[in-house]
Amino acid sequence: MAELLGMTWDHARGVDPMIATSRAYATAHPGVTIRWEKRSLQAFADRPIEEMADHYDLMVIDHPHVGEVAGSGQLMAFDGIGRDGDLATLAAQSVGLSHPSYESGGRQWALAIDAATPVAALRPDLLSEAPRDWAGVMDLARAGKVAFALVPINALMTFMGLARNFGATIAEGAEFIDRAAGAEVLGLMGEVMALMDPRCLTLDPIGIYEWMGRTVEAPAYSPFGYGYTNYSRNGYCRFALNFIDAPGVHAGEPRGTVLGGTGIAVSAASKHREIAADFAFWIASADCQKGLFFEAGGQPGNAVAWEDEACNAATREFFRATRRTLDTAWLRPRYDGYMGFQDRGGNIVHAFLSGDLSAPAALEALQAAYEESRA
Repeated sequence: MAELLGMTWDHARGVDPMIATSRAYATAHPGVTIRWEKRSLQAFADRPIEEMADHYDLMVIDHPHVGEVAGSGQLMAFDGIGRDGDLATLAAQSVGLSHPSYESGGRQWALAIDAATPVAALRPDLLSEAPRDWAGVMDLARAGKVAFALVPINALMTFMGLARNFGATIAEGAEFIDRAAGAEVLGLMGEVMALMDPRCLTLDPIGIYEWMGRTVEAPAYSPFGYGYTNYSRNGYCRFALNFIDAPGVHAGEPRGTVLGGTGIAVSAASKHREIAADFAFWIASADCQKGLFFEAGGQPGNAVAWEDEACNAATREFFRATRRTLDTAWLRPRYDGYMGFQDRGGNIVHAFLSGDLSAPAALEALQAAYEESRA
């Protein structure tokens, strides 16, 4: 008997497909059992991999953690284990930079099983046409129809995504961001925040979509939020949402929202590394991603699923309608120490939006946090 234990994140999108695929794998491989535990979305973003690698065989992880563990011996690399052909296939089937986001130091530390980036969402019964640029977003905001997630982590992701849309460089060299570009981004965020319900500062994307999808009196449009196919599927919530490409700032096209999604990693300490790796390759494969993984509520990271007719038909064309945003998404830093900056940086941008920091003070604090993270 081989009993494996996995860790994933606490949402139907994170848990249900792992349970369904594990059951199917166990049926096909008698004597193998894979159980899953879950952690909150915030813990998913924050909890260091080293705290899990000694306990779990399989871990669903966020790619910014990769820099902290690459070469540490805590994760098994997927290259060099006799399946480089499978790796090449998955690389060719990557949605945007999902697959390479788990590469560091020339090694592949996880396989992309879920793809996401901030995209736009709308209630079709409340809004017939979405804006394509920031001017249109502001027109809707003045009409009281806009809300999006601005808890600290999402506040930072929106800040960096807007900066990349401007073409600003972020975390390249000694400066986190050019002060003039940073001030312009904070100005945009502060202006739209003043027109939105203050509860946006307390909500993550799930909270926004719960509000939009289950409440009669709700915002009609969210310009930025990590997409969730669950809310576009009939029967999941009272008002199914349409997800579409994020708006541009000056041009009517997305550019530079901050790549998210998840990958599956195998602990180097696992006694069943070969089985764990085989399971990981299977659930990342095109057939599983467009089939059982998707049907169980997963949001695939494989492009074959994104192009699949059935997957699009079941999600109000989620995949086709947001693909350009995924393909142009920006890969955030993954250096060892970045996670500390992400935690502090989110609180800094959130404090600015809450009125507790001026724009110059926020930019100064972001620079100090960045320098400390690189020390």
